[in-house]
Amino acid sequence: MRASKKLSIAALAAATMIALAGCAGSLDEAETTTTPEPAPTFAAGSTMERLAEAGTITIGTKFDQPLFGLTDIDGTPKGFDVEIGKLIAAKLGIAEDKIVWKEAVSANREPFIQNGEVDIVVATYTINDKRKEVISFAGPYYEAGQSILVKADNDDIKSEKDLVGQPVCSVTGSTPAAKLTEIGAEPLLTDTYTNCLEPLRGGQVVAVSTDNVILAGLAQQNEGQFKVVGKPFTQEPYGIGLAKDDTDFRNFINDVLEESYEDGSYEAAWDATAGEVLEYVEPPAVDRY
Repeated sequence: MRASKKLSIAALAAATMIALAGCAGSLDEAETTTTPEPAPTFAAGSTMERLAEAGTITIGTKFDQPLFGLTDIDGTPKGFDVEIGKLIAAKLGIAEDKIVWKEAVSANREPFIQNGEVDIVVATYTINDKRKEVISFAGPYYEAGQSILVKADNDDIKSEKDLVGQPVCSVTGSTPAAKLTEIGAEPLLTDTYTNCLEPLRGGQVVAVSTDNVILAGLAQQNEGQFKVVGKPFTQEPYGIGLAKDDTDFRNFINDVLEESYEDGSYEAAWDATAGEVLEYVEPPAVDRY
């Protein structure tokens, strides 16, 4: 069934917004292309009208996370979150080369949105009630789960229970960092997950803990050095952050997501990026709260 689905997507490649370019084995070699919608018309005064008339959008995303958001040699981010951002921009009539990408680390995502430094954030961004007090979310468009990364030769840590009382690296302002405190680990916090790898190599921490998809990317990027262990022990629904109570824009983004599920562009985006390492799963239903 999976193969036939891929064939149907390939047959629709001329009509879908994303096409897989590049090839075999390296995310740095994979590239996708979106086609902006022709001259869309939006309600007067809406965020969609403002962005469409400006012909540009600023999107916050991660720059250090393989599979979801990682900058290439020329500084351009690539990954699944980046492709989701491109899908949204295309429906606003904005071409890829008119997107301004801004690095969003876990600790600055809400401030970026609140201060208007970005229009949206697509950055492995877990939806939770605390964040919804200050921003709004479209989605979710993917559900991850917190897991554990250890050195390849570590056979002592098998689940989150083995992290109790142990030094574990995560990122400031992230939901995984809060979970580590809750389960009794001793978090060592930094600003990006790549900065956790050296303490892990050097033995300052026994593990890195965050969403399983992020850890899979780090393990893939550092083949043979690390491994992901244990089953996910949280649910992390990824959403798209936007200004608080901008209901029309949130509904528009949710519409874009649902259309991408139906027309194959979501799965094509996955296959071109995270799908090189991770199995495809059907996206969760969006929450139109």
